[in-house]
Amino acid sequence: MSVYQATSSAPVNIAVIKYWGKRDTKLILPTNSSLSVTLDQDHLRSTTTSRADPSFKKDTLWLNGEEELIKEGGRMATCIAELKRLRKELVEDKEANAPKLSTFPVHVASYNNFPTAAGLASSASGFAALVSSLAQLYQLPCSPSQLSLIARQGSGSACRSLFGGYVAWEMGNLPDGSDSYAVEIAPQSHWPDMHALICVVSDDKKGTSSTSGMQRTVDTSPLLQHRIKHVVPERMAAISAAILARDFDAFAKITMADSNQFHAVALDTEPPIFYMNDVSKAIIALVVEYNRVAVETTGKLKAAYTYDAGPNAVIYTPKENVNEIVQMIVKYFPQKEAFKDVFGLFGTESVQGAVVEGFNEAVAKPFEAGAVKGLIHTRVGDGLPTTLA
Repeated sequence: MSVYQATSSAPVNIAVIKYWGKRDTKLILPTNSSLSVTLDQDHLRSTTTSRADPSFKKDTLWLNGEEELIKEGGRMATCIAELKRLRKELVEDKEANAPKLSTFPVHVASYNNFPTAAGLASSASGFAALVSSLAQLYQLPCSPSQLSLIARQGSGSACRSLFGGYVAWEMGNLPDGSDSYAVEIAPQSHWPDMHALICVVSDDKKGTSSTSGMQRTVDTSPLLQHRIKHVVPERMAAISAAILARDFDAFAKITMADSNQFHAVALDTEPPIFYMNDVSKAIIALVVEYNRVAVETTGKLKAAYTYDAGPNAVIYTPKENVNEIVQMIVKYFPQKEAFKDVFGLFGTESVQGAVVEGFNEAVAKPFEAGAVKGLIHTRVGDGLPTTLA
């Protein structure tokens, strides 16, 4: 008897121009375009195995080993149904001998190698891996942009995890969402020097989910309307140009400004939403002071912070600066476990807390060990979902 199974993985992406707000909650059509950096799957990924079998009683999902309910009409059910529809239309209706996989229930098992729902875009990589896995199982003749139309209906940001490098999600204007999809601005190979240090401030689930938070913002924030109409279109063009020019100084300015405005929009929501905490704010102060010294000595910024809907910091920087930034973070946020030096930047030496010469150490107070629960060092990744079986 034939076995119909496929496994695929997909990367985490961290936005530098933030997606916040939907104009259509069912189709997940955004109120503005967004742009992200795809991170290396060696360090952050979701891996999903899909299997179709006529003996299965129903579509079933396991996430990190625990069964999750597939709600009728929900996002997971929508993605699975759309992919089954494409299987029938593009394969089975055209090839008489093609197995009728669209009629079989599927079992889906997904695993993340990072904390789920902890502000690290687990839903994005998860839905991208799901769509990639089922598309492979169903042998769909679809491009990543075409598949992103489906992944978007699971989790908006998931559409960006179907590409590597630097990725834009074009908001589109059509009511049916057919022009709201992801495109690659530049591949990983265009600017491979981009590294990221993720400061895991909390690995607990968020108090206000992204889904409920952004709709409250759409309904109540005047600032969001200004952002949608005036700010984001200019920033999308400017940061795309910075990426193509490999201009980190411009990239950093736009990235930090957009993170700041996203959290300002959250505060402008009624009632206000607070995603950052005191640790998050202290990390901003450190990056600002680090950049002040950098501008004085080199004339350019050397680091860019960004925060999604949670307290975790992501610090983008060219590879040459990673050592200084890790030492700075460790000085103020002692680690309970040794830093995982996946790139061998520190050789055989353990990481010691330190700041660069001229750094004003009074900009933040040192925290107790555990305030930053862990540091994940990664880089821009080629990110295209990897076929594993």
